[in-house]
Amino acid sequence: MLGRLLERNKALRDVFAAEPRLARKLARLQQWQSSRLLRSHADLHANPRYRLAVEFFFNELYGADARQRDADLIKVQRAMERLLPREGLEALCLGIELETMSQQLDAEVARLLPEGAITVERYAEAYREAGRKEERERQIALMSEIGEYLDGVVRKPMVRGLVRIARGPAHAAGFGLLQEFLERGLDAFEAMHGADEFLGTIRAREARAMVRMFAGDPDPFEFGATARRARKRTRIDTG
Repeated sequence: MLGRLLERNKALRDVFAAEPRLARKLARLQQWQSSRLLRSHADLHANPRYRLAVEFFFNELYGADARQRDADLIKVQRAMERLLPREGLEALCLGIELETMSQQLDAEVARLLPEGAITVERYAEAYREAGRKEERERQIALMSEIGEYLDGVVRKPMVRGLVRIARGPAHAAGFGLLQEFLERGLDAFEAMHGADEFLGTIRAREARAMVRMFAGDPDPFEFGATARRARKRTRIDTG
């Protein structure tokens, strides 16, 4: 399963290799997506308890372009399957599945985006036109599933220890980049001391944004409501 996911992920990274204009548009879209996600969850990012987990999800996991990591993985996947504990390997499989699905969905949206600056309105229109509601629901669910696996590993000291022990052999076997990727995710979840609130908040917000986009809401990410709340707090603070 991991091998198939990796090959699919590799192919999707170069989906617009023959179309430079679309490749540039996709790169801009993924940068916009990362900024949008951080803006939507700015309160979580500002909380020291959740900061590492937010950065792991939205900078490394979702929309990441880790070509060298994937190339190394394809070469050493069998050794990796022997060395890593089952829970760690399953979390990685889900992570690669999320990357693959996100790349495919982003490519479809990129094809439909008009030229020029990406705005919430333009993005939401392309998102609706692309459709794929079931895949969007799966994309949101995958983030929670990955988080639950990572949270489960950090709650099991023996399994967490096995991941650490695998560090040296992983580098020797040629998949040190993946080992480091996995450990960063585990470090982020270890710092939270419980991920239920974090995962539930992200899942609820992203599901609500998805519903609002498909419904044609002009403010699907509720940025306007966030700004109004900020202005209200400012008025209260200044008297």
